[in-house]
Amino acid sequence: MSANSNDVIQKKRGRPAIGQDPVLSFRIPPHFRDTIDDWRSRERDQPSRSVAIRWLIRKGLKAEALKTNK
Repeated sequence: MSANSNDVIQKKRGRPAIGQDPVLSFRIPPHFRDTIDDWRSRERDQPSRSVAIRWLIRKGLKAEALKTNK
């Protein structure tokens, strides 16, 4: 016999977790967004905008660290 129709499966509340990192949100002007999109469209693996922004920030921070350590 099947499960009792009165049995209720409790669902977890809220949006499901999609990652471990906290969200950081910021506004950028359209021309700056377009520059990022142009850059990522030329990349071989076609990264998402979020991945492209993370990569560009990491690259900028690394360049700054190299400049500072000279």
